[in-house]
Amino acid sequence: MNIPFLGNWRSRHDTEQGAGRLAAALAEDPEGINELFAECEMLRAHARSAGLELDESPRSLEELDQLMPRWRRDPEITPWLGNDAGFYLGTVIIRAIPGAGWQVWPNGQPMIRLASGRELNVVESGVSWAMTGSPELSQAYAEASEG
Repeated sequence: MNIPFLGNWRSRHDTEQGAGRLAAALAEDPEGINELFAECEMLRAHARSAGLELDESPRSLEELDQLMPRWRRDPEITPWLGNDAGFYLGTVIIRAIPGAGWQVWPNGQPMIRLASGRELNVVESGVSWAMTGSPELSQAYAEASEG
């Protein structure tokens, strides 16, 4: 039996529970979550195949921006690669900008909060970069470093 409002309720409830679990994991083991988000296996594999080793530095974001976007030929890979790019961008920001850290929005979306309180949806930026090339990852980092 298909009851539309029940499906919507379950979806929202699952998202709220997932967001709560992720927020609890961040509070309990922020370094562990940082390491998990830093894995970015697909992005690292694509970079490696182009001769680029990602070292979690701001310079590596500039190097990623220079890659030929061959992944755009495969629309199924692009969003996944973009998700990894967002997590990688967040990783670089956390490692390079004092006071930056992962937070979770109520919808379950991980994001970066800067020491100033400003919030950045790095995953959205990464997906946009993978799909269109804009904003450049190095540009998103530069804006974050300004506070």
